[in-house]
Amino acid sequence: MIMLVLVGHYPIHAEAVQPPHHRNKQVAPMTPTVTIPAHLQVTPEQFAQIAIANPELRLEQTQTGELIIMPPTGGQTGRRNAKLIAYFVNWNEQTQQGEVFDSSTAFRLPNGAARSPDVAWVRRDRWLALSPAEQEGFPPLCPDFALELRSKTDPLATLQAKMGEYLDNGLGLGWLINIQDQTVEIYRPGQPLERRDRPTHLDGETLLPGLVLPLISLWA
Repeated sequence: MIMLVLVGHYPIHAEAVQPPHHRNKQVAPMTPTVTIPAHLQVTPEQFAQIAIANPELRLEQTQTGELIIMPPTGGQTGRRNAKLIAYFVNWNEQTQQGEVFDSSTAFRLPNGAARSPDVAWVRRDRWLALSPAEQEGFPPLCPDFALELRSKTDPLATLQAKMGEYLDNGLGLGWLINIQDQTVEIYRPGQPLERRDRPTHLDGETLLPGLVLPLISLWA
């Protein structure tokens, strides 16, 4: 078993680590420890192997192959994420127009990056066009809709860059909900960025017809 020791956005060091006071003593072998260094680059195959070996981690990969390990969310962010995903699941159960995915799902974008939006939605016809193996693994497509919820540890520029990447890879609609500034940025292909200050709700427009997402409780 390999255990990953994490410290931020991080590089791989494949050597067993022992506490300093044990280094000169005869001790039982320890579990091998792998430290993930910053800006580590891995192949898609290596990314898949790391993800399978560490299912408790939320991993992403940039277009250039850099491995990114996302830290666990705090209680408030987790609570908000749960509320958001519930609205999308309830709406989707009524419309049956696609599939909803949580933040644990990594999508292999056309540019080669592996990204995990906080909420994602894929049209049913696109989902059914995938093979069973593609559905079971990291779906090789960009979601039709993606939502990113900014937590206190998320740099805004990083999330904005991710939203731009989604657009470049075929996104139909994207929402970046910024709790700290109480704003929402709306991303649409071929249109200027729209920024709303403390909106009471968002609607799914033509892509997600009938979806109304209330936001007042998020700003509280």
